Amino acid sequence: MSGDSDGDGTVPWRSVTLYVILSSSMMGVMGVTLISPLLPELRSVFNVSDTQVGLIITAYTLPGIVLVPFIGLLADRFGRRRVVIPMLFTFGLTGVGIAFARSFTEVILLRFLQGGGASALITLSVTLIGDLFEGPQQNAVMGINSSMIGTAAALYPMIGGILAGIRWNAPFLFYSVGIAVGLLALFVLPEPGGQQPTPLRTYLRQLGGVARKKRAVAMLLAVFMIFFVFYGAIQTAMPLLLTDDFGLNSREIGLTLAMVSVASATLSSQFGRISGLVPPSQLVPVGFVVTGVSLLSVWVAPSPVFVGGSLLVFGVGLGLIMPSIDTMVVDLVSDRLRAGVIGMRTSMLRTGQTLGPVSFTFVAEVGFSAKVTGYRSLILFFGLLQVTLGLGVYTLLWRQSAGQSVVSHTDD
Repeated sequence: MSGDSDGDGTVPWRSVTLYVILSSSMMGVMGVTLISPLLPELRSVFNVSDTQVGLIITAYTLPGIVLVPFIGLLADRFGRRRVVIPMLFTFGLTGVGIAFARSFTEVILLRFLQGGGASALITLSVTLIGDLFEGPQQNAVMGINSSMIGTAAALYPMIGGILAGIRWNAPFLFYSVGIAVGLLALFVLPEPGGQQPTPLRTYLRQLGGVARKKRAVAMLLAVFMIFFVFYGAIQTAMPLLLTDDFGLNSREIGLTLAMVSVASATLSSQFGRISGLVPPSQLVPVGFVVTGVSLLSVWVAPSPVFVGGSLLVFGVGLGLIMPSIDTMVVDLVSDRLRAGVIGMRTSMLRTGQTLGPVSFTFVAEVGFSAKVTGYRSLILFFGLLQVTLGLGVYTLLWRQSAGQSVVSHTDD
């Protein structure tokens, strides 16, 4: 176990490895949040529609659906270090290349390659946390990792909005940070020891067995749902809505969207304490209810300020859901299968990220006479759905817990 404490629940801030992990995670969320405020402007830069501009996000998230499970397999069999470092360089180099693209086709191609490089960065970071930390310290580091992801995601829209005000391609130059993180990892990232490669056929059979467990299926579906809504409603529809309905510019959009990550980061930083009071399995449905209430608030929002406040609430829900699911996934299997299972989690996450943007923009354009009406209607629908799902699952868990308590009391 890495760090300067013995799994006592404190964060090992003097561990260089910790900073490599956190930096890699922060790169993992840069791909979309940095350029979300730029989407409305890119419509005019490349003369494309809302549906087409949504492809800038879809092309980035699409590779992860297919690649992440295989990357997890490679990381389990050949080591984390040999996989994460090339991915950081790929992410940074292709991202910078977009700044010099001469056509929308080139942008989409480079975004696809960049998405391949970013596809498993958070997966491998969470895997490394599971490898190198344990017990209460693992929960604390998991919370800090989610908090740093949230902090980065809060800063990136503001940074992207400011850079977009200089020139449309300036935000893409910022992806060069990925190259710097890759160089840092090259020199200081260790390879966790004690891993014994499993025969491929056995590995795949064991991985398939995990995927069929009810608990695993529930977690994977939860990840898909929250990111379908997050990237469809918040990261794609919201910037377009804020421009067309409220007249906000790129900087103002970036500041508004940052509210989600501000709240998420703040709450995630306390996950070690929260998870000691409420089991992660119960925090997930609570998070769904909170995000649903947030979307309903956005639906009735009369002003951008009200929208920003609603997005703070969404961030609270997201800050409950993601570290809870990550903790449950890490605890679900041994280290021999950890990267593969977290890869499945990330694949479902990427599927939600990929389908959300194109689904929201397509339905709003095709299914409604006015796109703004379409976005608002979709936000209302998914707000109600999130609340219903959260309450239903929480009620089910509460009844199961009560039933187990009765059985335990009878046995006594």
